[in-house]
This record gives sequence, C-alpha cells and structure tokens, in this order.
Amino acid sequence: MSELLPHYKTKQVREAGKQYYVTDGGDRLPSVTTILNATKPWEDRQSLFNWQQRIGTQEAAQITQTASRRGTGTHKQIQRYLQGEAVSCPDSIRPYWESVEPVLRSLEQIRLIEGTVFHDELGYAGVVDCVASYQGTPCICEWKTSDKPKQTVDRLYDYPLQVVAYCGAVNQLYQQYDLNLRHALLVVAIPDRPAEIFWFEPDVMASYWEAWENRVHQFWRRLGHFR
Repeated sequence: MSELLPHYKTKQVREAGKQYYVTDGGDRLPSVTTILNATKPWEDRQSLFNWQQRIGTQEAAQITQTASRRGTGTHKQIQRYLQGEAVSCPDSIRPYWESVEPVLRSLEQIRLIEGTVFHDELGYAGVVDCVASYQGTPCICEWKTSDKPKQTVDRLYDYPLQVVAYCGAVNQLYQQYDLNLRHALLVVAIPDRPAEIFWFEPDVMASYWEAWENRVHQFWRRLGHFR
C-alpha cells in the first residue's frame, strides 16, 4: 500500500466575496476558484449573464445553490467511501453516488483525500479531491456532478484549469515524495447513467497549465502584485 501524504492545515477566510487560505507561514493565498472567477473571460461572463436574464436571476440563483449543495453532498459520500467509512446517501444524492461509485471501485493506491494544497511560487491554494492511481497510473482526481452529460471537454469550462492547478500544487507541496503527477481524472456523476470519465494526458495537461499560469499572473497583476 502506498504511503499516505500528510495533510496541511490552513485557515480559510472570506474577503469581499473572495476566498483565501492563510498558511502557517502567514501567506494569504487566493483559492483556485477565486482566481478563475476573477479572471473569467468576457464571453463567459456574458454567457452567464444572458442565462441569468433568460430564466430570471432568482431562478438562476436557486439552480446554482441546488447544484452547490448536490456537489457538496456527493463529495461527502465519496470521501467517506474512500476513507473506508459507511456511505449513507440521502435520496437527493443517491443518483449521483450510484453513477460515480463504479469509478471509485477502480481506484488504487489512494494517497490523499480532500487535502488542502498550495503553490508558494505562483501564489494560490485549494482543496484537491483525491490523489490516487487509476488503471495503474498515478493522477489527480476531481469529482463533479451534473444533471446532463457534458459530452465534450469544451463543456467542462474551467474544470480542466482547476485540475491542473491542483496537480501543480500537489507536485510542489509534496516535492520530497517525488510524485511528479502528469495525468488527471475528471469524473462527472450524472443521475441514472454511468459517470462520464475525462482522462487528461501529459501533453494536454501542459497546455492547460500554461493557460492556468496566465490566469494566475493576470489575477495578481490586477492587484498590483507581480509573481
């Protein structure tokens, strides 16, 4: 069995709608999601605005809140399962759990579950869902939920950037473990059907990493800091 990676403790704070992680060393690092939201391209912002206008802001807020609760609930069940604990699904979560469970059974050599990670050099932090091996290959694992299949990578929006951000942070934070993770598994749980599996090879990861670095630099430039 592979050695478990140690968990790092950070304090989470929210300021002006943005989430930050404060490390033991006193660094205040923005979350991956905060950076992605702050640097969202104009077209994506416009698309979101148009959707909100089309269905109404109140309805849009309700859908977003429901999706967030659903994602959090599914993550809790996945975490319990991976930690060897009993899974107890409420009815609202069960269809997503049943969709993702077969993928979880195929994971091996689990090294980290729901671990806070940070990248000192670039300046960001977040919580990685899982570090494990899938079909014999060590990788970052990310769990998502959706009511409809995504079908293509384009419809994942910023999810791949999240994945490479966590991958980079894990590789830097746990340098002494020589992980050198270069693959990622992104799984989308969908009710009443098998979860969608998106597998990212090293060349694709490198391309997304370049895009992620640009977003991080853009975030810090807007604050008047340069990294």
